[in-house]
Amino acid sequence: MAAELTAHELIAAHRPTLDQALEAIRTRAYWSPHPEHPKAYGENGSLDMAAGKAAFDALLGSRLDLGQPGTDDWVGGEVSPYGIELGVEYPHADLDVLLPAMKAGQKAWRDAGAEIRAVVCLEILKRISDRTHEFAHAVMHTSGQAFMMAFQAGGPHAQDRGLEAVAYAYVEQVRTPDTAEWTKPQGKRDPLALTKRFTPVPRGIGLVIGCNTFPTWNGYPGLFASLATGNAVLVKPHPRAVLPLALTVQVARSVLAEAGFDPNLVALAAERPGEGIAKTLATRPEIRIIDYTGSTEFGDWLEANARQAQVYTEKAGVNSVFVESAGDYKGMLANLAFSLSLYSGQMCTTPQNLLIPRDGIRTDEGPKTYDEVVADIARAVDGLLGDDARANALLGAIVNPDVKARVEAAAGLGEVALASREVTNPEFPGAVVRTPVLVKLDGAKPDDEAAYMSECFGPVSFAVAVDSAADGLELLRRTIREKGAMTVGAYTTDEEVEQAVQEVCLEEAAQLSLNLVGGVYVNQTAAFSDFHGSGGNPAANSALCDGAFVANRFRVVEVRREA
Repeated sequence: MAAELTAHELIAAHRPTLDQALEAIRTRAYWSPHPEHPKAYGENGSLDMAAGKAAFDALLGSRLDLGQPGTDDWVGGEVSPYGIELGVEYPHADLDVLLPAMKAGQKAWRDAGAEIRAVVCLEILKRISDRTHEFAHAVMHTSGQAFMMAFQAGGPHAQDRGLEAVAYAYVEQVRTPDTAEWTKPQGKRDPLALTKRFTPVPRGIGLVIGCNTFPTWNGYPGLFASLATGNAVLVKPHPRAVLPLALTVQVARSVLAEAGFDPNLVALAAERPGEGIAKTLATRPEIRIIDYTGSTEFGDWLEANARQAQVYTEKAGVNSVFVESAGDYKGMLANLAFSLSLYSGQMCTTPQNLLIPRDGIRTDEGPKTYDEVVADIARAVDGLLGDDARANALLGAIVNPDVKARVEAAAGLGEVALASREVTNPEFPGAVVRTPVLVKLDGAKPDDEAAYMSECFGPVSFAVAVDSAADGLELLRRTIREKGAMTVGAYTTDEEVEQAVQEVCLEEAAQLSLNLVGGVYVNQTAAFSDFHGSGGNPAANSALCDGAFVANRFRVVEVRREA
């Protein structure tokens, strides 16, 4: 296959970025090569706002032919949470044809080495970055995120996570040298001498099972971690969020071909309505790695049944914020209001349980009772979302009917401190938009425990009254241990309480944010610096991104001979 992109060109273009990424994961300092502001795009061949929207509009009602082998049908049916039928058709694969074709290219990809694989991956990410505006509309109209969030989380933040995975993959592969000269002295006899060669070899085909809410942000780490370590990757999108990952596959196939590799190293597995091919794929012998984000039930099934594969899961958890005292009460309220509202709470990192002592808390504004704290949080959310234009920009749209049903049912679980209201989106009248609901529950009542000890995904939060700081910490510990948590937040001015909550999170392996009152929120993480999940509690068996996330996607095979 003739290469249009030479190894020299790829290394010259992307090695500096790779080196910066390697330095960023070493220092954990802020760094990103992907601009967060929409106006930063439109130069050097990238699509600006108008061109990106036009490119997205041109996709509607089209057939996205990826040139994959084994296409036996065309499938589609995505409907935007904003009420638009996308009408895009995707190739449906005969797996008995596609999977062997994907394996055929792995030898050349393996032999290319870690550096070439890394810079090819960076070229894929660069092409995606150039189309960030187009991808933003694709993410918006499959996930229900508001445009600005879809632009940032679905664009630069997702691209950062992909690059982060490539950097970790590179580090782990070059940890072992390519060759070694081994000499063992034998006293008066001649020494024993061997020449050894070490080659990272892929496990096989990686399967990425996409999610509805964050198709690129959650999909890119596994996709690029597997690809950078020499594996072919089959992408199985969520049936309601195919387009962003299908475009990703399209870009990857194009770059691989231009770089002289088999484009079938990356392929799409779209499915017919109700077909449910994830279980079929997950247990195929060719599939050796699985990345999954979604429900605990299916994540547990994968871990138990996909025994031939290395399985990485991010499942459900119950995230808590422990409020013991506040040194900046207004800042705390504003920070919590934003965290509860962003993307209608449809994030695996959104706080659900607010653990508040029933005797109240100390603040810089004086003592506040439990009822006052809850009422003030409700007022802060109401104030943040009181203007419908701002509410639409923060909330986006409800992603599916199950979330809407949970919002409506929450009012029957306890005393409602903040009722959810409908918001009209004038640009998209078909969008279902709901503000958060906040319900009071008693941590000492067994009847309330069923509610706050289960994930209620969406804009639903519980103000759980606890008897004391110690009881709150014990409930926090039990929640993490039994249900898992992607995030934990805490507010306290007491050094002993701060140490105690840190100890809980260290022992139960949960990521903790302390006393956030500014523009950083508990449900946001930064690539190259923050770890998303820990892999140490039931919410996820891996972290995005660390060495453990990439190191078992390949093995090192040694060939030794006498020197």
